[in-house]
Amino acid sequence: MRHKVGQRKLHRTTSHRLAMLHNMVTSLLEHEAIRTTLPKAKEARAIAERIITLGKRGGLANVRLAERTVRNRVILQKVFSEYKDRYASRPGGYTRIVRLGFRRGDGAEMALLELVDRPAKAAPVDTEAGEATETKAE
Repeated sequence: MRHKVGQRKLHRTTSHRLAMLHNMVTSLLEHEAIRTTLPKAKEARAIAERIITLGKRGGLANVRLAERTVRNRVILQKVFSEYKDRYASRPGGYTRIVRLGFRRGDGAEMALLELVDRPAKAAPVDTEAGEATETKAE
């Protein structure tokens, strides 16, 4: 039994893990969808939800708190304007995790982490390869 269960370590040092998760959240807020492994998606989800909640609250103190995680000024402005308006009536649950199956190379379970109520045109970014994946419009 694991008492006071914390976050997943993801086989990384603390600094590496935090840098990776902050970069993933920044990519999620920029592209509105990312493709990654399931454990990483579950960890990034908690951070992204907190950033969007800070954006909804507004104010200089919350901007500075969000800036600890999201270092890009353009994306911060997007959080505190566009996402603030989009999620104003939603009490929480701004992200969704969709399981995509298993990766061919190592069998890792993949997932799509996306923002709820995002425009249909946004394509997910593959955080493993660093390039956008193409979606087929039928």
